[in-house]
Amino acid sequence: MSFLLHQSRFFTTVNHLRDLPPTPQPEIAFGGRSNAGKSTAINILCNQKRLAFASKTPGRTQHINYFSVGPEAAPTGYLVDLPGYGYAEVPGAAKEHWQRLLSTYLQSRVQLRGMILMMDSRRPLTDLDRIMIDWFAPTGKPIHALLTKCDKLTRQEMTNALRATKKSLAEYKDAGYRGELTVQLFSALKRTGLEEAHEQIESWLMPGEAGENASEDAAE
Repeated sequence: MSFLLHQSRFFTTVNHLRDLPPTPQPEIAFGGRSNAGKSTAINILCNQKRLAFASKTPGRTQHINYFSVGPEAAPTGYLVDLPGYGYAEVPGAAKEHWQRLLSTYLQSRVQLRGMILMMDSRRPLTDLDRIMIDWFAPTGKPIHALLTKCDKLTRQEMTNALRATKKSLAEYKDAGYRGELTVQLFSALKRTGLEEAHEQIESWLMPGEAGENASEDAAE
């Protein structure tokens, strides 16, 4: 396993589109419904305990948090932690702000290479998850879904959840989604799927090096 993501640190917090950093490096967005385990997944992927923080009140955090990846002086790219979506206790103005911030960022951010979509493996592809996919679809950029908390499922339930999600994502392809849609099981507690997720994220941050590594492996 590569340790690029282990070189991650907090960079900045953004609450308005005008404050997005002018950095040219590639960005990977992390989206997910409140309580889907997004902050925990980011922390385990980066091998840190408190890099990303979960709001105590689901849906309250309306900020975009940036984490730089790689050498501090010359980052390879950025992980972008999007606000967790969930409207249970969110007032109307905050909801509108969330929608405008996320939809515009996902659709217009040139540096964005792909989105890691976190979904609770027990409740994948909720209506709000589908809204995120619909917002991102016009870009033609890839989505890689992590079915989190899979340790709470039996082996058969994990198989069923993965199969059902793949089938649902295939329907987006049939409907004309141009980007790649992939999915895997993931558990921060059991570290299930950690290496697979690492490889996917780093292939977006360093596409050239990922291709070179694949060629080297084939040659061996």
